[in-house]
Amino acid sequence: MSQSAILRLALASLWNRRISALLTILAVAVSVMLFLGVDKLRGSAQSSFEQTIHGTDLIVGARTSPVSLVLFSVFHIGNPSAAVTWETYEWLEGRDDVDWAVPISLGDSHRGYRVIGTTPEFFERYAYRSGQAVSFAEGTAFTDLYDAVIGAKVAAELGYSLDTEMTLAHGTGEVSFMEHDERPFRVTGILETTGTPVDESVFVSVPAIEAIHVGWESGAPSPMAKLFTAEDVRKMDLTPEAVSAVFLGLTDLKRVLLAQRAINTYPQEALVAAIPGQAISEVWQIIGVAGRALLAVSAFVILVGLVSILTSILASLKERRREMAVLRAIGAGPGHILLLLVSEAIFLAAIGAAAGIALVYLASLFAGPMFEARFGLTLAVTPPGMTDLVVFLIVTVLAGLMALLPAILAMRTSLADGLSIKL
Repeated sequence: MSQSAILRLALASLWNRRISALLTILAVAVSVMLFLGVDKLRGSAQSSFEQTIHGTDLIVGARTSPVSLVLFSVFHIGNPSAAVTWETYEWLEGRDDVDWAVPISLGDSHRGYRVIGTTPEFFERYAYRSGQAVSFAEGTAFTDLYDAVIGAKVAAELGYSLDTEMTLAHGTGEVSFMEHDERPFRVTGILETTGTPVDESVFVSVPAIEAIHVGWESGAPSPMAKLFTAEDVRKMDLTPEAVSAVFLGLTDLKRVLLAQRAINTYPQEALVAAIPGQAISEVWQIIGVAGRALLAVSAFVILVGLVSILTSILASLKERRREMAVLRAIGAGPGHILLLLVSEAIFLAAIGAAAGIALVYLASLFAGPMFEARFGLTLAVTPPGMTDLVVFLIVTVLAGLMALLPAILAMRTSLADGLSIKL
């Protein structure tokens, strides 16, 4: 028998057992789809994470680790151990190599969402995902002392709209027993979804942070806090003494290391200047372990799918003893039996892997907009790449190797045993 005849016979045999073959193909397809889907999501998550902030050349804060600085200033995780004085902020803003400077003040919250004190320039300078700018879904940036801009998730979760009145709380807990209820704010702007911590933030002006803390200098409200009305506070000098961090854009990226060195060695105050991209990459190396662990689990799922092929072939051997015997009787040698069973396994694996790859790209095409809107993850729909080809080849080759066991068992089945009748 020729090899082409054996291959046609393998396809015919699979078609004859099409129900069990279809279930085996489905198992392989799902396992491959899970593995490649996890890999694609992990890549998209890493890309989105590393592009949480774009176009900011340096982030300056009080002396700490660059990772800690980026975590609290960009991701709003944790709190600064110290602050940058306003005089230092003015020095940074006035440097010849600094194009723009945006202050960031942290410390308060609203129903569990962080309140960020900054300037209207934040909405012009902050960018993410390859330079995409923050935009307003409704309203405008704050102009009045008691104006607030909220992120998309804040608006959606709390049901806020323009002109909604809100009260800020002292501290960052979800529940606070100390609120600045004597000086309420009004929502003037709602931001578009970005898939970054901006979505979960409330933005007010830096003077507003000072305004709500008039009478709170000790960290708790004093009797004076209730005496000053919101209008009384407007007349005060609300220039802050310090801010939590400063975002900087430089006039020339070639000078970033020189600027970083000058800031780190500033004699008037202990500062650290972090390059956001470097610090975020370090953070991903830590949290990316979870993604790699999930990928490993998905690889074991592929192995389970391949075992289903082995199980299917082994389970069918007893039913196919006469088929093997007839093939031997008409001239098929042991090598032909081996090729037949290995070919069946390869066909099942190849069809299943191809279907799994196709399902991944179909899911990316249809679920991509939902992931981008809900989680800020961009699932790029691109032609199948090297990863897909490698997975396809590995699955196919492993299936062929695993089929050697039942193939060898079938080869050793004697012709007489296959034709004999056992009662």
